[in-house]
Amino acid sequence: MKLGVNIDHVATLRQARYAFSLDAPNVEPDLLAAASACERVGAHGITIHLRADRRHIQDRDVERLRASINTKLNLEMGNTPEILDVALCVLPEEVCLVPENRAEVTTEGGLDAAGQLKFLTPTISRLQKSGIRVSLFIEPDPVQLQAARQLGAEMVELHTGAFANATGAARDREVERLITAAEQAHQLGIQVNAGHGINYQNIALIRTIPHLAELNIGHSIISRAIFVGLERATAEMLAAMG
Repeated sequence: MKLGVNIDHVATLRQARYAFSLDAPNVEPDLLAAASACERVGAHGITIHLRADRRHIQDRDVERLRASINTKLNLEMGNTPEILDVALCVLPEEVCLVPENRAEVTTEGGLDAAGQLKFLTPTISRLQKSGIRVSLFIEPDPVQLQAARQLGAEMVELHTGAFANATGAARDREVERLITAAEQAHQLGIQVNAGHGINYQNIALIRTIPHLAELNIGHSIISRAIFVGLERATAEMLAAMG
């Protein structure tokens, strides 16, 4: 498995003080330094989410990261014309299309690809024609996986939030759902990624899911970094992934 480190919350910390003074000489923390720290210890990519409300990542962050990182940039985005224009200008290696609710604290669930075929088709086509690989952030649901296949997405990112929040028998059921979905995606010829709520404790169960190519993890790594530093936090997650 490969690791994409989501550094949105490095920007969250910066915005807490410098949201209206990003040109100040003492702006910190620096996203480029964060990305570099992750890459130095083996992260395979950097993930960021450019939200419509710009609560953390800003347009110029996308541009600077695209120009400076040595691995790959995975841009998470809602299906909106404005954000699509940014993606087509910056040309990240990958785009992950996600649902977006301005009132949410973090992404609350998977994209309804099956219910949005008409709206997603032209977006995916434009991204792919520009050489960008497309992933859909979806629930581990057979209907959504069939929709991903119909849309021609190269990848799906299985939403692991329900698994991360469950305990006991409920968690076991979520693991089974993820295993079944991963098997189905593999049979459909779609790369299987996963993300949301994965941490240093539940990673052991995530490892039981077959065919996983990449995990995108942010909050847990950034939280751990407060105590041990970003390089060590990233290295520890890579080690836990096996």
